[in-house]
Amino acid sequence: AGGQALRALDARLLTGPSLDWPAAMAESKRPQLEVEERPERGTRATKRLRREGLVPGIVYGGGDGDALSFKVDSRVLRQVLVDGSALIDLEVGGKTLPVIVKDQQLHPVRDEVMHIDLLEVRLDEKIQTTVGVQVEGVEEAPGVKEGGVLEHVTHQLNIEALPTAIPESIVIDVSGMEIAATMHLSEVAVPEGVEFLDDPEETIIATVVVPTEVEEPEEIEEETELVG
Repeated sequence: AGGQALRALDARLLTGPSLDWPAAMAESKRPQLEVEERPERGTRATKRLRREGLVPGIVYGGGDGDALSFKVDSRVLRQVLVDGSALIDLEVGGKTLPVIVKDQQLHPVRDEVMHIDLLEVRLDEKIQTTVGVQVEGVEEAPGVKEGGVLEHVTHQLNIEALPTAIPESIVIDVSGMEIAATMHLSEVAVPEGVEFLDDPEETIIATVVVPTEVEEPEEIEEETELVG
């Protein structure tokens, strides 16, 4: 579903020494989101913005600690979010701010973004955030070929990384899983520049389970007739 694809990232800036990292790294690859500052406040004003095809939002984490309210064209915003990049260049008031999505409110029926929160980040400071998990190679797994069913258990992982190193998602190859096998996080290759924060032995990525055989209804009926 589209709502699942637009994942929410909740990040926390870490205190500590700055790391020597090129601020311009991956800048050319980052999507740009042009927004306007939003003086409108209140429920009536935000409803009017939505009728005009605009999405209200707030960006947190500025150097002065103040939050900045903005409005953005809903189609432009959706295009940037569907792009899947964790790091976005926000253009507002003549400035360009590196931001990540902190949270977003979706319409319960239309799957449209109603409100979005962004977090300004420093490119030389690590942050903690969550990324989605995708599995590939399900049909090639020996356990699935033998009739097993692969259950994808963990759909998000907590990571720590520089904003420029946050992957769009963690893609895990399960094509080697046998019947009744369990894959833990400890078996997953860690992307460069990323640290997994979840327990590597306790976190289960996927399992291949054997389907439970159910007695056929016809057999049950025959047994009932014999007893009668």
